[in-house]
Amino acid sequence: MSDAADTASPVLDVRDLSVAFRSRAGLLTTVVHNVSFTVGAGTTLALVGESGSGKSTTAAALNGLLPSAGRITGGDIVFDGQSMVGLGERELRRLRGARIGFVPQDPMSNLNPLMRIGDQITEALSAHGRPVTLDGIDAAVALLEMVGIPDAPRRARQYPHEFSGGMRQRALIAIGLACRPPLLIADEPTSALDVTVQRRILDQLASLARDFGTAVVLITHDLALAAERADYVAVMSAGRIVELGSAEQIVEAPEHPYTRDLMAAVPSFRSRALVIEREAPPDVSGEPLVVVTRLRKEFPVRSSRGSAEQFVAVDDVSFTVRRGETVAIVGESGSGKSTTANLILGLDDATDGNIEFDGVDIATLRTRDRFAWRRRIQPVFQNPYASLDPRYTVERSIGEPLRVHGIGTARSRSQRAAELLERVALPAAMGDRLPHELSGGQRQRVAIARAIALSPDLVVLDEAVSALDVIVQAQILELLADLQSELGLSYLFISHDLAVVKMMSHTVHVMKSGSIVESGSPAQLFHDPVDPYTRELVAAIPGRRS
Repeated sequence: MSDAADTASPVLDVRDLSVAFRSRAGLLTTVVHNVSFTVGAGTTLALVGESGSGKSTTAAALNGLLPSAGRITGGDIVFDGQSMVGLGERELRRLRGARIGFVPQDPMSNLNPLMRIGDQITEALSAHGRPVTLDGIDAAVALLEMVGIPDAPRRARQYPHEFSGGMRQRALIAIGLACRPPLLIADEPTSALDVTVQRRILDQLASLARDFGTAVVLITHDLALAAERADYVAVMSAGRIVELGSAEQIVEAPEHPYTRDLMAAVPSFRSRALVIEREAPPDVSGEPLVVVTRLRKEFPVRSSRGSAEQFVAVDDVSFTVRRGETVAIVGESGSGKSTTANLILGLDDATDGNIEFDGVDIATLRTRDRFAWRRRIQPVFQNPYASLDPRYTVERSIGEPLRVHGIGTARSRSQRAAELLERVALPAAMGDRLPHELSGGQRQRVAIARAIALSPDLVVLDEAVSALDVIVQAQILELLADLQSELGLSYLFISHDLAVVKMMSHTVHVMKSGSIVESGSPAQLFHDPVDPYTRELVAAIPGRRS
């Protein structure tokens, strides 16, 4: 990558890297083909591409974290003048953390559930002989504050399950930055974060690169973010770099058709509003389906001194979802939006307030009535990998709600599953597959098919597209809009992606610290926001100026 190599001796020099995986039958399949790029000190290179493009495999190869079936079959990786190909595990372990920082994508599987967050950060420091206090200040607390976690002294004493998904991701970023490494590999480090925290984290990465000369490899499916934050962009497809150049060049004059497709699929404030372009759904009366009144939820937590206290996650929240309407709730990680969704789904009980569904307070439902009510409200969660039983075929996963509710025969449920697969644009033959045989986008389509199997009135979509690359995300959003038009569905759309919310919603509520601070139409909120926090959210959106 000659035009990205601004220094005579780059921090990272990847030369014709090829990676292959060995199947159970012993066959080698190449998944990364002759990838080359360099990253100089203080420079950020973004590797961009859809799921399965090879970008995360490339990242794993850079610091020797390929799974046991993977191997480097060609090329070289030169870090700080030293070839890493062929290094033993002991040598690699000395480099990881201390000189090569890594921020993985999935916070659920990369934090120890049995250790306090602060202890995990301290461990990352002490393992490499770094001080755990700086000028009398606990380094773990300082790092948590640096990545934007409020009340850091108390939070440092908590366990991962007491953090929201976004806060867990920030803790991983703090661990990755702990030793101020000369090279940081960040694999989708902000995909679970709201835009304000995303901006804070990326500002910190930029500051690290600028002040300490850190070279950053940013793995992302968000081309708008890459264009705004990286110096150079390498676009990957099918294991190959298909386009490479400065961020400005890639955005302003993309040459490869795949890059142009990625650019076209990025949600932005110029994107068309999908729900408004559809004809009104059938049987839409505009009558209230869900009425939330003064909802409050408290959780017991430990204070910084270890004593018990109550944390208010949802505070005096009221809103209505009408039939055929999409209501979006946006806000930063920990704002209370997912807790609100869980209360409406009946997955947790409110401390105060009430939720009426079709005129009935759900707290008053008896067991039989509650079981019948659950047919009418279905969820689609963020992680398509975790929301499907790995032992169930696609057909069984889709048909399971029908079986649980005693609907139809085994044969009719099989037929219904095939119909639902076709409705979400998947072939009926896919019913025989297991989840691990599907891509992330295909899994999420299966999750949507399962959600509509019982013909619900309301679908709760909790960050349902945030884990998807932009091309698949665009397909899923089109699918959701079509299903709403055809079936008259109401959606409660939980998201931190304001550009997506603008495309999908009729009404938007902005949450902060457990409360709704502003409500209105997408046009009102995103083009003329009133609350300072809403203005901050809008200003932080990558590509906002476009």
